[in-house]
Amino acid sequence: MKTANFLAALLILVCTSAFVQAQSIDEIVKEWERAKTYTKEYLDAMPEAGYALKPTPEMRSFAEQMLHITDANYGFTIAATGEMPLVKDLEKTTTDESKANVTKITMEGYDFVINSVKKVDTSKLQEQVKVFGRFDMSRKMAIEKAFEHQTHHRGQTTVYIRLAKATPPNEKLF
Repeated sequence: MKTANFLAALLILVCTSAFVQAQSIDEIVKEWERAKTYTKEYLDAMPEAGYALKPTPEMRSFAEQMLHITDANYGFTIAATGEMPLVKDLEKTTTDESKANVTKITMEGYDFVINSVKKVDTSKLQEQVKVFGRFDMSRKMAIEKAFEHQTHHRGQTTVYIRLAKATPPNEKLF
């Protein structure tokens, strides 16, 4: 009887753990979908002429900020999931920094993250990976760092939008 109880408890623990990990991926995907929508609102809010705007000469332009977000999204996601995109170094190689092209590239980057995260084997989320060839962290932490990074740089662009005399989107926390 004790063995049966132990096995039943073990089965419940394993099933619960699998459910929590699956739920975690669902929550991660939901947050990335929200981030994509929010970033699109930023891209839409900036007037075409504002895509070249640099608050100071040494800073990135608005377009470069969005391409930087996209490059990092790819980099973190490659480390976290092993999925390989067809593009790299967008911030340095993109010559068409128009609103339409930067929006297209940025949205494709978010789609890459979302679709890659959906494929993650949750049993491997705690595995250690190397991000950008030098930072050791778990796969899950790499996904979290990507989210933190895109949030940080998108937030910076609020000032760019204001400098372009446009109105940034309202906060989209939920």
